[in-house]
Amino acid sequence: MAHDVEVNLGDHTVQSGAVLIGDVVRGRLYGKAGAPIIVVLGGISATRFVAQTHQGMPGWWSAMVRDHGPIDLTQTQVLGLDFAPGDQDTDQDIPITSFDQAKRLEALLNHLGIAKVKAIIGASYGGMVALAFAKSAPTRIENLCIISAAHQPFALGVAWRGIQRRIVRMALEAGRPEEGLALARELAMTTYRSAEEFSARFDGRPSDTLPHGFDVCEYLVACGRKFSTTMSARRFLALSESIDLHNVRPEDITTPALLIASRSDQLAPPSQMQGLHDRLCGRAKLLTLDSPFGHDAFLKETESLGTILAALAYEKHYAA
Repeated sequence: MAHDVEVNLGDHTVQSGAVLIGDVVRGRLYGKAGAPIIVVLGGISATRFVAQTHQGMPGWWSAMVRDHGPIDLTQTQVLGLDFAPGDQDTDQDIPITSFDQAKRLEALLNHLGIAKVKAIIGASYGGMVALAFAKSAPTRIENLCIISAAHQPFALGVAWRGIQRRIVRMALEAGRPEEGLALARELAMTTYRSAEEFSARFDGRPSDTLPHGFDVCEYLVACGRKFSTTMSARRFLALSESIDLHNVRPEDITTPALLIASRSDQLAPPSQMQGLHDRLCGRAKLLTLDSPFGHDAFLKETESLGTILAALAYEKHYAA
């Protein structure tokens, strides 16, 4: 079973002091009514559609969240969330932070009458929001699982995202926002995956036809085109910047935390997640996946990550 939940926050002030106009928080609740609740948050392109819908459309994490899966919908409830700004809010050029998203999640929990969740599992940007929630509402969460995210953005990632945003802004000025967004996504894909994976998948040699084509470029172009149909340029600018504005003091977080890194991650490398682990004030454990999929390991390593998350559901990782 699954159903959507909405909370109309209207106009409200965000962390920067700016006002977000007409904000509607949209969530989707899956699973067994009355069962413990796990909040699942993904990257900036993730939505509230975490699991497969009744029409058979896959959610962004269907491999993990399903009946009798690693996160078992016959035993738990799962809450997904749409991040702000929504596509209808894209004329608003105001900064949104991970703490703003955490407050929106708290409003959704209030609306549902949920005092405390069993865990928040956050991957990439969702991991940043999970850390912000643990800082701002520590009594409302029992456990944290943070995948490919840390207490602040990695400097090289800030540099890459800055280039992406400048590409999109130039495209907006030229009246070609979709093309700019697609190109920015092409660059982003080279940061999500590893050189190892690209070398294994593509040969990088030119085609026999003119103008020359390259298999790796064709892959990136396809990724960019697909992304530009699901995300608006201005919404991308806001969420990309939100990653770079993220900053949480690890010493302020006391919630037991399981951290999962990927050895080939260029955006949240194991060394940075080790730094987060060492500074957390609650019980913490760091696991590193031996994956070639870089930052996207949480989407690709379904078998190894599934084993970890199944154990998480029974709180095996939080034993003293």
